[in-house]
Amino acid sequence: MTRSTATLVGLTAILMWATLATLATASGAVPPFLLSALCFGLSGIVGLAAVRIRTGSFSVMRQPPGVWALGIAGLFGYHFFYFTAVKTAPPADASLICYLWPLLIVVLSGLLPGERLRAHHIVGALAGLVGAGLIVTKGGTALNLSADYAPGYAAAVAAAVIWAVYSVASRRYAAVPSATVMGFCLAAAVLSALCHLAVETTVWPASATEWLAIAGLGLLPLGLAFFTWDVGVKHGDIQVLGAAAYAAPLLSTLLLVAVGFGEPTWTLAIACLLISGGGVIAAKDMIWRRR
Repeated sequence: MTRSTATLVGLTAILMWATLATLATASGAVPPFLLSALCFGLSGIVGLAAVRIRTGSFSVMRQPPGVWALGIAGLFGYHFFYFTAVKTAPPADASLICYLWPLLIVVLSGLLPGERLRAHHIVGALAGLVGAGLIVTKGGTALNLSADYAPGYAAAVAAAVIWAVYSVASRRYAAVPSATVMGFCLAAAVLSALCHLAVETTVWPASATEWLAIAGLGLLPLGLAFFTWDVGVKHGDIQVLGAAAYAAPLLSTLLLVAVGFGEPTWTLAIACLLISGGGVIAAKDMIWRRR
């Protein structure tokens, strides 16, 4: 697989993550850790079945402890701290801080062997961050940083750092098949279930539509997306992927508008220009090579 192809595969994860808000909204009042347990469980089971059918064994699961530690910390750790952040700080504030992870990926990628961090990567990522910030904070009107929410902000920073480190450090294990992600999903499902039992009240989906939304979450943004992201960060242009990740909140908002859960605004239009422009700037080397 070429570097450009792997990058394109990784970009499909961003498209799938764009469906997260719409599907989560459609899933009803299911609490977040229970929702994570159901979705990660489904994605892990589907992954196990796919590997069994293709290879006839689960030998791909025999990996060094470091692989398991990184994968479980990445998938479960990010969601644990993200949910903690949005529960202990205003959601807009916490979400904006969490969206530092694409910028952190771009910056940290400069530490990888064979990668060169250039000015246009930083400029593209910063443009994306500003655009994402406009969406998350509704043009700044929903942003209200306060020292009273310091624990929530700290959890949001932890979530951003964990996902960025997971994404960049995965390059160290480039030889490990992406199928191992199914094991990370199953482990995250168990840990999410334990968190649910400890801190949440059980609320099951109330209709077939809500169950279908959960199935969609488990198959796409909380399932297949992790597998394609793994391919992208291990074998593709990680700096382009980092900057392009800011398209997720934009596409998510556009999808919410399309299905009637949101309204178009000038803020959204400006964010669209910033994020798409930032993505083009960050990916200019890849675009130029393809031409």
